[in-house]
Amino acid sequence: MSKKIGFIGAGNMAEALMKGIIAKGLYKADEIIASEIYEARRKQIAESLGVKTVADGKEVVKSAKFIVIAVKPQQIGDVFNELKGLFTKEHVIMSIAAGVTIDAIKSYVPDTKLIRVMPNQPCMVLASASAFSCSSDVKDADKALVKDVLDAVGISMEVKEGLLDAVTGLSGSGPAYAYMMIDGLADGGVLMGLPRDVSIKLAAQTLLGAAKTILETGEHPGKMKDIVCSPGGTTIEAVRVLEDYNIRAAMIGAVEASARKSKELGQ
Repeated sequence: MSKKIGFIGAGNMAEALMKGIIAKGLYKADEIIASEIYEARRKQIAESLGVKTVADGKEVVKSAKFIVIAVKPQQIGDVFNELKGLFTKEHVIMSIAAGVTIDAIKSYVPDTKLIRVMPNQPCMVLASASAFSCSSDVKDADKALVKDVLDAVGISMEVKEGLLDAVTGLSGSGPAYAYMMIDGLADGGVLMGLPRDVSIKLAAQTLLGAAKTILETGEHPGKMKDIVCSPGGTTIEAVRVLEDYNIRAAMIGAVEASARKSKELGQ
């Protein structure tokens, strides 16, 4: 495969992926081409990243064999109709359009290798949690390339396509849940007298530190929670309040609701 990567769509997620792969040295800026319908956005991406931007996706598909589809789900049909006849067996498509199945995209490009990806918003700070699924014709080398691109902005893992709706409910929508937790914790700090800026930083770093602890130790979060809870202490008293409010049931319900909505949007 030629050493070039193309993006159809240059929104926030595409920009984050481009930044990550440039920073990790997977591709140089002059090996990236992106199409974007909005002129101001094209200019911004070209100036900030040094990549080539064009108005027409056809130029992208003709220039690169590895193509990232980074458009909204409802735009998928229009995009592939515009690019009809340009994709070949040599192309590899990585789609980050939420809810759009491999079969749905294959109906437009039946002979093209396809990887469906569910990234999440923290890829903008190179801390994404992504999952991906592959069509049966994807080769190991293609899969490795996709994983390298996704790992450039965080961590990634392969799952069966039927589980991508669950991934959407968990890590796809999950940053919003985390931001609400940070906001709520910060409000609690303000209630107890902390300045707002101090409270937000402490809350955010606390979630970051807890997440890093789980990832680096591999320990079950329940075990780590128990370590923080001293008998008769302040933390177990706070945990009792959280249990009174059914916080875990609420989080489970949030993941389920998002996953179900993702499935509905994909039908």
